[in-house]
This record gives sequence, structure tokens and C-alpha cells, in this order.
Amino acid sequence: MENFFNRISMLAFLEEVFPQVKEKIEILDLANHSALVKLRTTDSDLRPGGTISGPSMFLLADVAFYIAVLAAIGKQPLAVTTNCSINFMRKPDPNHLVAEARILKRGRKLIVGDVGLKSEGVKDLVALASFTYSVP
Repeated sequence: MENFFNRISMLAFLEEVFPQVKEKIEILDLANHSALVKLRTTDSDLRPGGTISGPSMFLLADVAFYIAVLAAIGKQPLAVTTNCSINFMRKPDPNHLVAEARILKRGRKLIVGDVGLKSEGVKDLVALASFTYSVP
């Protein structure tokens, strides 16, 4: 199955329907049923202790899975998160985070997958999220 988007067309679509993430993320790779997305962290993403906050990590995980879903189903901006569970496994480095989103099962109305988060340049996961998206 082929993607409906490449990196350039996905960025253009996101700018149209979800412009608030334009400056925060970079799409590193977009493949069949997966997306690799970087969060450009700033001081506003840090919490006391110099670690990246949970809400910033959730933002990256959710946007990365949204990108993977859109690549699989096409221009459906109203695809929405219906469930998410995230496990924070270790303290991330205070640099950029990279998310690898994978679609594990695609049904008629629901898409299930996971997103692993890593500090840029580090092999160990800092968080792992499970997602279910509802598609219109």
C-alpha cells in the first residue's frame, strides 16, 4: 500500500489544517504505515529539573501518530485520538526528541499503533505510547 503523502506534501497539508505544530516538528521520514518525527524542543518544553515535560512528549507522540495515520488514509483532517496510554520509562535528555510512529492494525473505523520516543542520538526509549485513532 502506498502513502497518500510524502514529507513535503504532508508538511503543506499540516500547515493548512494544523498550523500550530509547524515550528515544533520536523518530519524525518514517512513510510508505509510509519512516520519518524522530531520535536524541536525549546526552553518552554522543559520542566523543573531540566527534563522535557510529559505534555511536550505527548504532543510529539500524538502528532507523529496523526502523521502516520494521514499518510495511510489520505486527507482526513478529522481523524482523532480516541485512546492513548503513555509509559514514561526514563528521563529524556534536554535536547530534541524523535518519535517513531507505527500503525499496527487498520480497521474500517479504528487504527491502532504505537509510538516510541527517544532523545535524539540515544538508542534507548524514553517513552512508549499506544494509540487508537478514529477515522471518519
